[in-house]
This record gives sequence, C-alpha cells and structure tokens, in this order.
Amino acid sequence: MVGNNIKVGIAQIAPVWLNRDLTLKKILKYTELAGNEGCQLVTFGEALLPGYPFWIERTNGAEFNSKVQKDLHAHYIDQSVDIDAGDLDPLCEAASKSNIAVYLGCIDKAADRGRHSLYCTMVYIDPKKGIQSVHRKLMPTYEERLTWAPGDGHGLRVHKLGAFTIGGLNCWENWMPLARASLYAQGEDLHVALWPGGIHNTSDITRFIARESRSYIISASAIMRPKDFPQTTPHLDKILSNSTGFLANGGSCIAGPDGEWVVEPNIEEEKLITAEIDHQRVRAERQNFDPVGHYSRPDVLELKLNRTRQTAIQIFESFDK
Repeated sequence: MVGNNIKVGIAQIAPVWLNRDLTLKKILKYTELAGNEGCQLVTFGEALLPGYPFWIERTNGAEFNSKVQKDLHAHYIDQSVDIDAGDLDPLCEAASKSNIAVYLGCIDKAADRGRHSLYCTMVYIDPKKGIQSVHRKLMPTYEERLTWAPGDGHGLRVHKLGAFTIGGLNCWENWMPLARASLYAQGEDLHVALWPGGIHNTSDITRFIARESRSYIISASAIMRPKDFPQTTPHLDKILSNSTGFLANGGSCIAGPDGEWVVEPNIEEEKLITAEIDHQRVRAERQNFDPVGHYSRPDVLELKLNRTRQTAIQIFESFDK
C-alpha cells in the first residue's frame, strides 16, 4: 500500500450451494486471484459460504413442523461455518499468503450459542492478524427470520487498511441509520455492504450511503442460478419448481464519496471486479459535510453502542481448596 491509494476487489461469484468445502475452494481461488491482481482487499457477498436460504419462499417456509423445513435446516447447519473449529483457517492462510484483507459473508453456527441456531455473519480477516471481527446480522429480513437468528453489536467494529478505516454491514442492515452511524462514529470511510445478489438492492442505496457518509461504498453481491444447486440438495425439486433464470443476479458496484459511480452495477456474470480508490477524495468531500465531525451535534444527539457478545449463559465458579 502506497500513500492514499489502495486497490479493492469484489468477487461476484456463485456458491456451490450448501456445500461448504467446494464453496470455500472457489473463495480461496478468488482470494488468490485478487491478490495476484494487486488488490489489498477482496469482498464476497452475504451468506456466500455456504449459501443464501433460497428455499424458504419457494417451499412454504412458514409451515410449522414441516419435514421439508426441518430437513433443510439440518442440512444448512451441517454445511454452515464453525469459526471456533477452524473452518475459516484456510481462508486466513490464503489471505496471509496473498497479503490481502478479506470481508466474507458466511452462515455461522456459533459455538457460544449451541451451534444449532444460525447467524448471518460478516467476517473481517486481516492478512497479518487473522480474524478481527465477526459481525452477526442484527435483524434478519422478512423470511430470513425463519432460518437465521438475530445477532448483536459485538461485531460493529472498524479496521485500518492503509489510509482507510473500513467497516461493513449485511444486506438490509445497511438501511438501519443507527447501525451506519455507529460505524461512521468510529471513523469509517470505506464501507462494505454485503448482499445476497440483486441489482434492485444495490442500485440506489450504494450511492445514497456514499453521499450520506462521504465515504467509498463497496456493494458486494453474489450470483445464483438453478445450475448452482447441487443435485444432492434435499428437496431440490420443490426448490427449483418455480425458479428460472437468476435467483440472484449480482449488482456489485462501488460508489465514491461524492455518490458517483466508481464501478457501475455488474449483473449476471461471475467475475472479479477491481478498482483503485483514493483517500484524498474522502478528505475533500468531508470539507462541506462530515457526519460525525463538524456536522454533528453530540450535545443534542447521542448514540450508544452495546458491543457485548450475547450468550445464553454466564458461568461463575469458585473452587474450594
């Protein structure tokens, strides 16, 4: 990294759906590719490892005590990520080898919550320090609540990357004003928004957040097509009976701190998208509006952030000699 500039990448790819090992191989491939392209950061879409729960709206996901829903939930747990067990160690090693930071969207079967409820999680990996934050999505959106549990504020953190301070949110968390403000207040000027894929999600909000925050915004999306569902997927016929074309068409893009496109939305293509960004542009745009600096009134408006990791139990023990 030299001076104000860094090169960033978006890996707009499809998972090998609900196959953790094969999807991770694709992620490792694109991490290496981004490193070879000279990127200092590569980003992957929401829930990419092992995949977004596309079955819910296609298989009557709200039916109580449904065998279909139970089978798919069990399969989802089996293929999800156990961070404490080292499932992301190969990615940490790849990041170190390529000297590249990574933001990854994954499904986390959290050890501190029993490993049977699932969290839509955004993991930041530093090439030298490994995993630095694990952010569990604060509020799953609509039908996602039938498979994902609500997270907490523990992962609402920012990280230094060259001249930039980077942070991020999952999908519709990016519509939550206070979640955004909690990152702005920590100095964020490069924001990563992860999406499952869809230009309808990214075309407006990417530029809006850029204008509001006077920051660079990376919207990283995935691709999903019927051919990306393995034939071994439980109840595949039901999932695909009403699914044609693209279930997720991408829409990955980058906006500058003035709200204008650095990279316009890309759709319907698996590819590595790259761009060079310049921190001087952030400083220039903050001249007339700095949302947590001269254009804030902390004496009037105050935000409190609880970063305590939620757990189901706290154990206190004393040992008699």
